[in-house]
Amino acid sequence: MEQTNWLDEREERAWRAVQFMQLRLEAALAHQLATESDLSYPDYLVLVALTDRRGGRARVFELARQLGWERSRLSHHLARMHDRGLVAKEQCPSDRRGAFAVVTDEGRRRLAAAAPGHVAAVRRLFVERLRPEQLDTLAELAETVLAALDQGETDAAASTPPPHHDVSPAAYRPRVAVGREVTDRTHAAGSVR
Repeated sequence: MEQTNWLDEREERAWRAVQFMQLRLEAALAHQLATESDLSYPDYLVLVALTDRRGGRARVFELARQLGWERSRLSHHLARMHDRGLVAKEQCPSDRRGAFAVVTDEGRRRLAAAAPGHVAAVRRLFVERLRPEQLDTLAELAETVLAALDQGETDAAASTPPPHHDVSPAAYRPRVAVGREVTDRTHAAGSVR
């Protein structure tokens, strides 16, 4: 039987800090959205992911991958959002079994209404608590881990140090509305929501 390679004190401190920071930030952001808008945090994530794409549409499997959700979870959530008029589903012309999730005008309107309060919360809870160099370091660390996850590295394959990843920040940067208006098509180029 293989012996467990437990985390040492430094590793555990870093891992737990990231884990609990994420959990508490998501809970606080979900609470802010629930009290100040008619969107849930998952609604907001789906709408931002869709409005980041040309035409406000994405294949369901691509959207699930981007959000890190199981396809069944996303399908159920999209059905609830569809019932509320936030998204539509369109068949894929090249794949009869495939479908696109498409943000509706109502979805864009509600996202635009929720974004200012959400951005204020992101600034208050996260951005303003860190120095600029800490934000840069955190972004670089997250991009490194995300690149490794995208490459499908497993624990077994990760026994050697991973190579340096040249990762485009735009490819992995979560979009959290920071004061730019959501346009009819997509958000303004370069804006971070």
